[in-house]
Amino acid sequence: MPKTQYYTATSVDGFIADPDNSLEWLFQADSRGEDRFAPFFAEVGAFAMGSTTYEWVLEHEKLLDQPQKWHDYYGDRPSWVFTHRDLPPIPGANITFVSGDVRPVHAAMTEAAGGKNVWLVGGGELVGGFADHGLLDEIILGVAPVTLGAGKPLLPRRLLSDRLRLVGLEQVGQFAYLTYSVAGPARR
Repeated sequence: MPKTQYYTATSVDGFIADPDNSLEWLFQADSRGEDRFAPFFAEVGAFAMGSTTYEWVLEHEKLLDQPQKWHDYYGDRPSWVFTHRDLPPIPGANITFVSGDVRPVHAAMTEAAGGKNVWLVGGGELVGGFADHGLLDEIILGVAPVTLGAGKPLLPRRLLSDRLRLVGLEQVGQFAYLTYSVAGPARR
C-alpha cells in the first residue's frame, strides 16, 4: 500500500532549517557515506515541497543555470511546490505550482505516483497541513548531531503519542533514523 511520507533531517532540538532557512549545518554531520535516500527515493512516485524549500534548493544547487541537476536528482518524477508567490520554474522539470487546500493536491499526487509513495519534502508547516487532514502516513527523521537553538520547526503541530507509533530505529554514522507511523486525527 503506497504511503505519504515526510522524510527529512532534523537537528536534535527539532529544527529542519536554521533561522536563515539554510541547511548548511546538515552537510557538516558525518553520515559515514551511507545512502539511505536512494533506496527511499526509488519507492517515490511524486513529491511536494513548500516555497522556502524550493527556493533554497534552487539557489543552493544553481538550478536555473544548471537545470539538468534537477533531473539528475529527481528524474522525471512529478513534483508540486506550494506557494503564494510567482516562482521561477526549472526548465524541463515536471513541477506544478499550487496553493491552498492540500487535499486535492494530495489526490493528484497519489494518482501521479502510480502506486508508489508520495514524499513530502518540507517544510514543517506544509507537512502539518497534510497531517491535519489525515493525509500523512509516516514520518522518517534523520536526527543530526547538532543543535541550532532556533529556526524552522520540524512539524509545528501537536501530534500526541496516540497518533505516532515508533516502527523503526537505526544508527547511520552520527545520525539516528527514527520512523513513526502516523494515525489520522481523532474523529469528534
